[in-house]
Amino acid sequence: MVLKQRSILPGFGLAMGLTLLYLSLIVLIPVAALFLRTTSLSWGQFWSTATAPRVLASYQLSFGASLIAALVNAVFGLLVAWVLVRYSFPGKRIVDALVDLPFALPTAVAGISLTSIFVKTGWIGQYLEPWGIQVAFTPLGFTVALIFIGLPFVVRTIQPVLEDLDEELEEAAASLGANRWQTFTRVLLPPLLPALLTGFALAFARALGEYGSVVFISGNMPMRTEIVPLLIITKLEQYDYAGATAIAVVMLVASFVLMLVINLLQRWCSSRHLAAV
Repeated sequence: MVLKQRSILPGFGLAMGLTLLYLSLIVLIPVAALFLRTTSLSWGQFWSTATAPRVLASYQLSFGASLIAALVNAVFGLLVAWVLVRYSFPGKRIVDALVDLPFALPTAVAGISLTSIFVKTGWIGQYLEPWGIQVAFTPLGFTVALIFIGLPFVVRTIQPVLEDLDEELEEAAASLGANRWQTFTRVLLPPLLPALLTGFALAFARALGEYGSVVFISGNMPMRTEIVPLLIITKLEQYDYAGATAIAVVMLVASFVLMLVINLLQRWCSSRHLAAV
């Protein structure tokens, strides 16, 4: 007879039950309701709604700009985290606090602020206009807004990992003849890569669902700067609930697939780093 092994931590059953209940109420039931709503459409109606030219253009803009913004944040987020962890300079605490500004700032305020700065007469837009660069009401402006709201996810994910890395590893690599690029790619990047991928995934996921900060600067022009969340809102305002859920289901499935790929890549990088160690 095999006795059930008791957990050292008390209250496991109650904690697990509350966790499953909470996740069911917050995540599983709404997602199930979303898929259930689409059953009111036939496959032909669902396909025609999800692949309409206007919808495809919004998919391309949302996924493309979110991917570009997440990649930019992965590079510069790593750089910002490196500066905050490895260097001491006047105003460091202020810079560290500014990283969290997109978290605290209401998204609508962020969108209005970015729009006022990058319009043709704005503080930055007036200097870009003579060069023929238009940011506001273009896909470029949409991407800039996504970079703004996604940067903290990368910085705050990488920063604790950098703090745990011993600086003696870099000194040892330098003493063995490694240059700076070799030290970064062979010593620092492998342990940082899982955290970097996590930050990239968080920034990408946030960018896909962003609405408030981009609805002002994008211009919302169909086939050009119309994003998927705005298209869903438009269909809801037209009482086309089935059409809105059809587009939402496509976004949800695509996001799940991308997150799965990123998580598998992150696990592979972690296992490879542990095997190398």
